[in-house]
Amino acid sequence: MSSALDDARTGFSDIWPAMLAAAPFALLFGALAAGKGLSPLEVFLMSALVFAGGAQFAAVELWATPAPVAALIFSTLLINARHVLMGTSLVPKLDGFAPWQKWLGLAYMADENWALAEKRARTQPLTPGYWFGMIVPFVGCWLMMTTLGAVVGPALGDPRRFGADFAFTAIFIALTAAFWKGRVTAWTVAASGIASALTYRLAGPPWHVLAGALCGLAAAWLSAGSDAVVATEEAA
Repeated sequence: MSSALDDARTGFSDIWPAMLAAAPFALLFGALAAGKGLSPLEVFLMSALVFAGGAQFAAVELWATPAPVAALIFSTLLINARHVLMGTSLVPKLDGFAPWQKWLGLAYMADENWALAEKRARTQPLTPGYWFGMIVPFVGCWLMMTTLGAVVGPALGDPRRFGADFAFTAIFIALTAAFWKGRVTAWTVAASGIASALTYRLAGPPWHVLAGALCGLAAAWLSAGSDAVVATEEAA
């Protein structure tokens, strides 16, 4: 049986590519937030208390004086609605976690560590050592780089000119491939991607996040039900 230290090392080994992918976006966020008048300390506190890249970018885009509180709350809830589904899928796999570990761990759950945790849970138990071995360095990197972006970001220019905007896309393509289960996965990914893209074009962000999540869930449910019917008919 692996020790907590071994699990933590494995968690770090799995998460570091996503950390590198997040770094330029963290710098960009810090620079944008500083441009809106936030100090490096305020950027650090926002990253520590909110810790949601998409919601933080949306908040900065909406930021004004006075702050549109209702719009900020609504956009944050809508963008992060997927975390309810992600957390629901993980909770049954956290049997070895103390209550405080569950609350703290899920509070700092991100798309990347959720996907890696689900992948690990398919072959072996999900342990606190592995989970915190992922999230501690990932969160630390986000806090450090967003704060650094607030200090020096304006001098760095747009990281998209280096192709950094494709980094997250590449990471998620690799993660999706690891979860591939044939026809069900294909329909789920296709429905989610098409619905998200269309909604982004027609209604704009952040509605595309919710549309992609709901259509992906519906496609997975319908595909799984179809497979069950076929299996029953073949058995008969």
